[in-house]
Amino acid sequence: MSHSFSNPSSPKLPSSPTLQEHIEYAEHQPLWTSSQADLSSEVSDFTTSHGLQHKLDVFRKASLLLSSDSPSSLPALTTLEASALRNEISHKWRQPPLLYFTIATCSLGAIEQGWAQTSMNGANLSFPAALGLTSGPDATAKDTFIVGLINSAIYLSVGLWGAWLSEPLNNRFGRRGTIFIGSVCCAVANGGSAVSASWGWLLFFRLLLGTGLGVNASTVSVYAAECAPAAIRGGLAVSWQMWTAFGIFLGFVANVAVYEYGFGEEAWRWQLGAPFLPVVPLLGMVWLCPEAPAWYVKKGRYDLAYRSLSRLRNAEILAAREIYAGYLQSQAKPRSTARFDSSSSYMSKIVDLFTVPRIRNATLASSTVMLAQQLCGINIITFFSSTIFEEAGFSALGALVASCIFGLINFLGAFPAIWTMDTLGRRSLLLWTLPFMALTMLGAGLSFKLPEGDLQFGTLAVLIYLFCAEYSPGMGPVPSAYSAEVFPLSHREVGMGLAVATANFWAAVLSLTFPGLLAGLGSAGAFELYAALNVLALCLVYLFVRETKRKTLEELDEVFAAGLVIHLKFLVGQQLPWLWRRYVLRKEEAGDKPTLEGSEYRGLYQDENVEDDLE
Repeated sequence: MSHSFSNPSSPKLPSSPTLQEHIEYAEHQPLWTSSQADLSSEVSDFTTSHGLQHKLDVFRKASLLLSSDSPSSLPALTTLEASALRNEISHKWRQPPLLYFTIATCSLGAIEQGWAQTSMNGANLSFPAALGLTSGPDATAKDTFIVGLINSAIYLSVGLWGAWLSEPLNNRFGRRGTIFIGSVCCAVANGGSAVSASWGWLLFFRLLLGTGLGVNASTVSVYAAECAPAAIRGGLAVSWQMWTAFGIFLGFVANVAVYEYGFGEEAWRWQLGAPFLPVVPLLGMVWLCPEAPAWYVKKGRYDLAYRSLSRLRNAEILAAREIYAGYLQSQAKPRSTARFDSSSSYMSKIVDLFTVPRIRNATLASSTVMLAQQLCGINIITFFSSTIFEEAGFSALGALVASCIFGLINFLGAFPAIWTMDTLGRRSLLLWTLPFMALTMLGAGLSFKLPEGDLQFGTLAVLIYLFCAEYSPGMGPVPSAYSAEVFPLSHREVGMGLAVATANFWAAVLSLTFPGLLAGLGSAGAFELYAALNVLALCLVYLFVRETKRKTLEELDEVFAAGLVIHLKFLVGQQLPWLWRRYVLRKEEAGDKPTLEGSEYRGLYQDENVEDDLE
């Protein structure tokens, strides 16, 4: 028995397909077996082996939808099944309420992430003095370092251990259990930060908070992606960044509310404790959601995976088709893929991230987008916007209100990414927005040279808001969504953990050094430095990030299979000269845009020595 994974001349499905058109479309999908007799036997063996004998009928129907043979003998579908098959294409957003409840639960984790970041933004105005630390122009070098360390603590702990705990915790407790553990850490840390009696205790609880945030950041987006149907997975992938931005906005609003209601010197305690609020419902709601079907599959429990997925789909036949398709894919893998199986040890998976050519290329691309997100300077504005506005002459309340508007723009600006992620593409979004972000950051730095007064205040505020609007649909949502898709399934958790660790490590470095930069270079010099770093980020994205829009997982193997030297030679030797001739010199005879394709690509599990030969 053999399985084919090619997809020759696949027809397109009409916007409102009939059932027969849907079946004809299914005939060309990339999973089928050699004969109906073999097919029936396979399905029977599968259901018997995995405790699904009572669902044999629905799995037979599902397998026929995946079969290459003409399904003229397809058993009669129920009205519900026929409707579900039509709606998954023509009404793809018409999904069970439980699916959206699950995504909403995941969004609470994102809100906690954003709120925890901005709580320190408001607290920076009062906690140093309350804990005996000097701040502002008269701050000592030691106290400046301590303030920076406290600000960077959550990112240090995420990068150094929080994100790395995700894989072993997921392996032992599943997605829901891991999210619960991470959320408990966040709840304890938020409460502890609010009652800290010294900067040492505050530092400890911020490190604990980072541990919980790291575990959740590496798990929540993967959990949401594993629950979502393929047809809307791209749009739902934006939800993590979008609701993180909403959490940032809520954090700014809370900072203003606490300041306005006159908590005085104790305001920072309420600001640091407030992110406890979204954690409370998350702790209960996560247990009302089904476990990720993919986690059950990794444990060999197809029966539980089917039960879980059935709750997240409009009909059991859709769940059966996904489960059985995944089973066929796992059975069709060649023996050479054994070393990449999900049962490989944790350390071997980490080693694979840097040694296996296809996975190494994905690691480089993922790390690049995460680093670029930090180089652009958005987190510095998020952490220190109130301080920056206050130094520009805003009152303390005015600085908080200005930061609140910044948070709202950050949230609203993420909505276009729901559509542009799969139309313009991930890489293209970054290449289009980064140059404008660099110019805007430079303009913000130059605004400090204007005479103090309304003109300077207005110019700085407008440029910061414009920078945020440029960041939100591109550099905001792309890194997380991109990192969640570029790794093969066997390495997705540990790869995502590395991506989150990379982002937060550099966030820690930048937040740790920014108070010193602000003191040494001044606000103008700091903004101008980050303008240059945006240009650096643009160069890194162009060289090391590969486009993934509208690609299946199998096609992504080809995208990341080309050796790095080949990829760079193509970009610098062919694409860049073409871009110069076409868009700078405006030569119509520049010809068609060059593409890297064909024999230069190789499979995921081909002999690694081939890359050396190509290079």
